[in-house]
Amino acid sequence: MGTSQSPRSAQVIDLDAMRQRQQAQKHLIRLAPELDGLEMVYRLAASPDIYYGMPILAWGLREDGNIVGLVPWMETLTACHDVNSQDNGYFIGYRDPETEEIFDTPPDHKYYELTAAADYFEYEACGEVTLIQQLPDTLGTHALCMNHPNAPWKMKPVYGWRLYSDGSIDALLADEEKATMSPILLGDKCLYSARAFHKSIYFFQRHIANRILEEDPATLEALAMMVVPSE
Repeated sequence: MGTSQSPRSAQVIDLDAMRQRQQAQKHLIRLAPELDGLEMVYRLAASPDIYYGMPILAWGLREDGNIVGLVPWMETLTACHDVNSQDNGYFIGYRDPETEEIFDTPPDHKYYELTAAADYFEYEACGEVTLIQQLPDTLGTHALCMNHPNAPWKMKPVYGWRLYSDGSIDALLADEEKATMSPILLGDKCLYSARAFHKSIYFFQRHIANRILEEDPATLEALAMMVVPSE
């Protein structure tokens, strides 16, 4: 007679824990500024045959070892590969304006730069969120800040970016009334965390921000359709 076998016990999978592990692998652990003019190339669904270029602010090293280009995009500093919106744009690749070459992976020299820096500045993880790194903003990025749907918005220049130990990134804005020196630099006491003081924030390139400040009708119309303040 054959021997009976007990049913194989079911494996319980904690989906929430799995998602948290996958998200942790995407956490940024080191930043490097882009100083050679490399761009992100994207296109819009409304004009699929036209490619647009946007300067890259920085490169980031993720926990899983991957390198990503970073651009101020909508509400945060965004990995270029994550730009995938029907309304706002699709990521195509990276571009070197000097050679006009378009490539889909970050350049090797940024990988070596970031991994070497991460090894040198290796930090010990602790229970509380700590500041890891600060970078100046070199693109003239502006933040449109709103604290209430019916309150006036403010357009403020971004002076820098902070990377924290949980992988989050925050912009640094200035309280001009507290500024004691010019120009304003990282470390000045007049700088403050954008997320800590403003309920809704949208980031814009310098030329778009100036059109908004000049109250260009077409730009303001597009802005009204795109920006929806949080209640």
